[in-house]
Formats: sequence, structure tokens, C-alpha cells
Amino acid sequence: MDNLYIAPTPSSPEVDFQFHAHTLHLRGESYPENAAAFYSGIIARLRDYLAQPQDQRIEVHIALAYFNSSSTKMLFNLIEALSEAAEAGREVALHWYYDEEDDTICEFGQELCDDFPAIGLRSHPVRAA
Repeated sequence: MDNLYIAPTPSSPEVDFQFHAHTLHLRGESYPENAAAFYSGIIARLRDYLAQPQDQRIEVHIALAYFNSSSTKMLFNLIEALSEAAEAGREVALHWYYDEEDDTICEFGQELCDDFPAIGLRSHPVRAA
């Protein structure tokens, strides 16, 4: 399966899914004009990857400095796909990076941990530059 790379813009994150290495990265800010349109192809590609039988651990790194409410829904959809794979036996490790002074993004990571217990979630506070 071909990897997926989408360069960041001022309103959309960098998407770097290295399917061959079983690593997925989202970095930057996420408030595209149409979050559903931006994320639908990404989630479809992720689901195609997850449908392939493999026993490799999946490492997911999400480092979003900001995301709007429509991106929140799409992030839930993306993580739900990963959770379904974890519930089916795939090991999924989600690394959630957030500015140590940003309580909102920290709390969202905690919600993900509560909502998707099949995924091993680790929070990583980061100091703002």
C-alpha cells in the first residue's frame, strides 16, 4: 500500500502515514474550511490499511496545536477506526502531544483515553517554543 503524505497549510495539518513502517503522524493545526472533505479520504485510506491482515504494532503520533469543532469530530472518526482495529487484536499505540499550558487539548487526549480503552494512549506535554 502506498504511503500517504499531505503537506501542511496554515489551516490543515501535515499528514504523514508511513503504512510500510506502521507509523501515522498528524502535525500542525486543523481548521480546514471543510473538515469532512479534508479528512474523509484520509480516513478511507486508513481503513484500507487497517483491513489488511497484519500483526504489526501501529504507532500513531498526533501533535495538533489547535483544532476546531468540525476537526474534532473527524479526529474521533479517525481514532475510532484505530480503536476498532485494536479491539480486533491489532496493537495500537497513540501518542498525544500537547502544549503543557493548553488544558483543552490535554483534556481532549484524556477523553480519547476514556472513550477508546483498547488503544494504548500516552500523553506527552510539550513546552511551547
